[in-house]
Amino acid sequence: MLRLCLLLASSIPMLALAQTPPPSAALTRTFQDADLQWGPCPAFLPEGCAIAVLHGDPSQNNADIFFKVPAKSTVPRHWHTSAERMVLVSGELHVTYDGQDTVIFSPGTYGYGPAKVSHKAFCASDTPCVLAIAFELPVDAIASDSAEQ
Repeated sequence: MLRLCLLLASSIPMLALAQTPPPSAALTRTFQDADLQWGPCPAFLPEGCAIAVLHGDPSQNNADIFFKVPAKSTVPRHWHTSAERMVLVSGELHVTYDGQDTVIFSPGTYGYGPAKVSHKAFCASDTPCVLAIAFELPVDAIASDSAEQ
C-alpha cells in the first residue's frame, strides 16, 4: 500500500528554521513576505501547491505553516495524523470533511480539522488560496485513496 506522507523537515530543507525566533520572541508573517521560503507539496496535491514553514520544526509537535494552492485547483481527499487549526488568509476555499457538508472559507475564516479525518478542498477563487495551519503533531498529509487511517 502506497503511503504518501509529507514530513516537511525531510522534503523541504529546513525551510527558514534558522530564521525561527527563540520561543520568547514575537513573530508576524504574511503570505506575501518576500523572505518566506516556499517548498513543494506531496506529489498527490495539485501542481503549483507550495508550503512555507512559519514557526517550529515540521518534524516535531506544534509547527505552523502556510499552505498555498493555485486558483481553481482541487486538493484531493487526504488526512493528517494531527488535528489542524486553520485560518484562510487569501482566496475562497470550499472544504469538505467526510460525513459533513461543504464549508466555504473566505479570508478570516477559522476551521478545525480533527486528526485522521479525510477531507478535500477546492480553491474557487481566481487567486491562489492560502491557509495558515497549526499542527499539533508532526506535519504530514496522506492521500486517502492510498493509505488506511
